[in-house]
Amino acid sequence: MGENQTVDQVIEQHKAAGRFIDVDGTQTFVLDEGQGEVVFCIHGVPTSSFLYRKVIKELAAKGMRGISIDLPGLGLSDRPEDFEYTFHNFARFCARAAEVMGIEKYHLLIHDIGGPIGFAMAAENKEKVLSITILNTWIEVDKFKKPLPMRPFEVPLLGEAELKTITHPTWYLLFSKMGVNNADALPKEETYAYVDLLKRDDGGKAFLKIMRNFQKSEEFKRLCYQAVEGVNYPVQAIWGADDPALDYEHFGNEIKQAANLSTVHKLDSRHFLQEEKPEEIASLVVAQAKSR
Repeated sequence: MGENQTVDQVIEQHKAAGRFIDVDGTQTFVLDEGQGEVVFCIHGVPTSSFLYRKVIKELAAKGMRGISIDLPGLGLSDRPEDFEYTFHNFARFCARAAEVMGIEKYHLLIHDIGGPIGFAMAAENKEKVLSITILNTWIEVDKFKKPLPMRPFEVPLLGEAELKTITHPTWYLLFSKMGVNNADALPKEETYAYVDLLKRDDGGKAFLKIMRNFQKSEEFKRLCYQAVEGVNYPVQAIWGADDPALDYEHFGNEIKQAANLSTVHKLDSRHFLQEEKPEEIASLVVAQAKSR
């Protein structure tokens, strides 16, 4: 993506790089590039498949097929009023999307709320999972507290007011502090695109529903753990080591212990490590796939 593009041009180029599929009546945007074994990438909030655009290109260049859908309510996908915007339902939706695309087996690459979503998806489809790569996320869903910048969105009226304050300049400031170590290395229009992809037709109403539907039950936690305990596929974790929200000391170690990992790969980035370290992430995914 060129540095002289407008935000609209960045989004149009992103849209042109993907396609739409129908998942049980929901028009769903998907990035799908490369040949070989599938790496199904699940994004979090307030992002979309746009966050994985560089990782998918790297995966394709390394002989794998990178796929990421925009979850309903985010990015370029539909934002149905009557959709159940919960982690578990998103997990079922992702599994259905894979079926619609005719994908029988896949590696999972999961991040942020895509963590709990991906864990639930894996737990209910173990025979289809080839490996899991975990990026900055959490698994102790019953104990999870949102990072401070995300908490206002839980509250009626306050969340709507907070959403209005997310503009290109305010998002750029947050992105610089929380998202990456070197925001200046990314064209500002690409950073701004996150805001426009978040708000689109509904102004972000579906995003607020997601933020108010984090599942925190013991039952859902047990389901998530089933994705990493005693499984016969490999699991690894890669962490943006400078993430101030989902910090390594707490959340990285939580994942390390839950998945019984001997080590976690730490990268010099913050929460949106896909922006700064796409080649490193793709290389580690490919290495794990080849080690099976």
